[in-house]
Amino acid sequence: MARDTGQEARYRTIAADLAAKIKAGHYAPGEALPPQRELSASYGVTLMTLRQALRRLSDEGLIVQRPGRGTFVAPPHLALGSLRSFADDLREQGHEVRTVVLGRAVRRAPARVAARLRSGPGETALRLERLREFAGRPAIHQVSWVRQPYAEQVRDRDFTRVSLYGALAGAGVAVARASEAIRPGLLDPALAEHLKEPAGSPVFTSDRITYLIDGTAIVDDHATILGSMMEIGTERAATGLSLTWGATGR
Repeated sequence: MARDTGQEARYRTIAADLAAKIKAGHYAPGEALPPQRELSASYGVTLMTLRQALRRLSDEGLIVQRPGRGTFVAPPHLALGSLRSFADDLREQGHEVRTVVLGRAVRRAPARVAARLRSGPGETALRLERLREFAGRPAIHQVSWVRQPYAEQVRDRDFTRVSLYGALAGAGVAVARASEAIRPGLLDPALAEHLKEPAGSPVFTSDRITYLIDGTAIVDDHATILGSMMEIGTERAATGLSLTWGATGR
């Protein structure tokens, strides 16, 4: 059967116009688009043609369609992967990230943290607690423990402006690698107020240990990431796997 090129051209034009409006901020992240009947009338096309355009935008990750509720603009795309902080990864892509420091103190590391850092009994570390705000809302709660003597070298840095990795680099500490485990979970009641979501909401938890070139573990990092803000996707190849994070379109 021959393709209806006229109809295809119309839905592609509509998709391109809506995409341009979304990227220009005419429709904000999380905002509902006008009802389908209203959109189809404004573009002078049938519902079928409009839905083809919306399907194209959905495939591109620009919108999310929720049955019974409507069509919504997806939150901005997040992609994290290299050995950098969450904030540095996002800023590299041109996104604005606001960091709020909730607390910092040098104290004795809990047994779990001391074991992961392989530090001695009673050794102190810098506990740094931060909240990352992205797309106008809290998205990531992060607690980092930095072992001595590196803790003293970075404890007074302005972490609203510089990442922990950036502070370490500024102090002449060159990190070499990190091991990270990412798991699905539920939002802890103690963090619900910070992330402004009900306790029990879906989250990702990231546990990362950062090492020097000689294998010394210097940072234990635990992050809670709202599942409503991100999804995990992978690219697999014969020689390895790369992981990216993307907005779920809540």
